[in-house]
Amino acid sequence: MACYLEFEVTTPAVLALQVAVASTAGDILDERLGVTLDGAEPFNPVSEMATDRGGRTHVIHADPGRLAISYEASVRLTQVPLVPDATEEVVVDAEGIAALRQSRYCPSDEMAGFAAVELVGIERGPALAREVASWVFERLAYVPGSSDTLHTAVDTLLAGAGSCRDFSHLAITLCRALGVPARLVAVYAPGLSPMDFHAVVEARRGSGWEILDPTRLAPRSSLTRIATGRDAADTAFATTLTGEAELVFSEVSTVIDGDLPPDDHFTPVILA
Repeated sequence: MACYLEFEVTTPAVLALQVAVASTAGDILDERLGVTLDGAEPFNPVSEMATDRGGRTHVIHADPGRLAISYEASVRLTQVPLVPDATEEVVVDAEGIAALRQSRYCPSDEMAGFAAVELVGIERGPALAREVASWVFERLAYVPGSSDTLHTAVDTLLAGAGSCRDFSHLAITLCRALGVPARLVAVYAPGLSPMDFHAVVEARRGSGWEILDPTRLAPRSSLTRIATGRDAADTAFATTLTGEAELVFSEVSTVIDGDLPPDDHFTPVILA
């Protein structure tokens, strides 16, 4: 898996990048992160910080110029057993409580009434989040570029269309409104077309987390975790912390050994 990003930096800037494979995803066999400014290595070194679920944020200080960032990694994914349908109650802990709260793009408090009425026919139980993701898949049209960075789950519902992050935000919001902890995971997704960074959902089941893709555009067992958070505000691949920097080019690629695995999007799957 790999990505290449270019930014036009117009004032001294600090950027936070989340493009590296999470440390929990598996055995990282080979990994390279390259940073250049106008073709030369920048004076300031890149620092790395650990985040939730093995995520890694790289902080870059850049002077004005053309900032180029390349990342490549070969990973042997950790094979995680399928999750059986759980009968136990959802475990209440700090991680689950955080995933129940409304957030910037997932205003679950605003959609509680809608969820209670519109999804009244969905059976409550361990498969609830999976049924919500299926409802979102049936309800929305996948239209990349149809939303912007200000769109919330409410905007997506009203528009009836969106990108992968919009599908995930709506599924997360509805899950939370129905009492199921849910969060967003940014991933590398072999099989995705057009290729890009991908956003999926992690929903609580018992003491674990089930991975769901409301778009159904990529097999879940081939996904590689990058970042995990409440919504896209926590998992953005690039954030300008200070200064001015504009993304002018991006490219993402993924390759796996062998054929893509099948996925019916109903069998429970968990992500390392």
